[in-house]
Amino acid sequence: MANYIKEIRELVGHKPLILNAAAGIVANEHHEVLLNLRTDTHNWSLPGGYLEYGETYDAAMIREYKEDAGLDVEIVKPLGLFDQGFTEYPNGDVTQVISRLYLVKPVGGHTLASATDETLDLKYFPLDDLPPLLNQQTADMLATVQQYFNKK
Repeated sequence: MANYIKEIRELVGHKPLILNAAAGIVANEHHEVLLNLRTDTHNWSLPGGYLEYGETYDAAMIREYKEDAGLDVEIVKPLGLFDQGFTEYPNGDVTQVISRLYLVKPVGGHTLASATDETLDLKYFPLDDLPPLLNQQTADMLATVQQYFNKK
C-alpha cells in the first residue's frame, strides 16, 4: 500500500503518530558517513524513511536508500533499534519514530546528481564534524556508528 502515511495523515491530521522507519549507513574509507540534506526540514539525516504498510525494515531501507541517495545497497549488518525519535516537522506533523539502523554497502546505482523532492544534497561527513541534524535520534544513530567504528 503505497502512500500509507499520507493516507493516515489525511485521517488524523497533525496528531502524534508512532511510525516505523529504517535507515542505512554508508561510510567511505575514512569512516565518513553519507548524509542527505532534506527538503522538508533543511537539515541533514541518514538516507532512509518510513515503512509502507506490509513492508519489512530491510525492504524499506533498501527502497528508501535508492530514493534518498540514488544507491542500490546491500545490508552488511543491523546496528540497532532506536525508539526515542521525536520529531515535529515544519508542516505540523508530530511523530515518535522507531528506527532500525543498518550498516550497508553500495552495490549499484550512483549518488544523486541533482535535487529530488526529498533530497537537496548528499555529502560525506566525518563523525566528529557533523552538520545540523534532523533530530536527536539521528545523533544517537551516528554515535552508535562512531562506537562501532572505534571497536574495529
